[in-house]
Amino acid sequence: MVNKTSPAPKPTAAELDLLRVLWRLDAPADAKQVHEALLAERPEASYATVLRQLQVMHGKGLLLRDESQRPQRYIPAQAQDKLQTRLLKDLIAKAFAGSGKALVMAALKGHVSAKEREEIQKLLQQQQTPGARDGQA
Repeated sequence: MVNKTSPAPKPTAAELDLLRVLWRLDAPADAKQVHEALLAERPEASYATVLRQLQVMHGKGLLLRDESQRPQRYIPAQAQDKLQTRLLKDLIAKAFAGSGKALVMAALKGHVSAKEREEIQKLLQQQQTPGARDGQA
């Protein structure tokens, strides 16, 4: 059982892979469905490993499990954007001394494609234009 007073657990890289699969499926899924969806990106993954990992993730509180049917179905305990925001805040605090600007500058120095850079510029321009958020621009 997850202690409600402790911070939510941080998923490992392998757990994030399974969470991404479940978010992409966008519906409760059993271990077989998760395994089949994961094979496209990790062909070496075995069904037994996926099943065990899902069980561990449920125990950690990363997944919810519907035990009323067989096979049991799993869903992420947190929405993708909520978990990503929490992990990003932690990264900013630990690796960038709490500075969001430092994170963005580091990302822009070599981790952003030209297309992504254009999308970022458009987003920044929209936020600077009065009424842009209301769809009035």
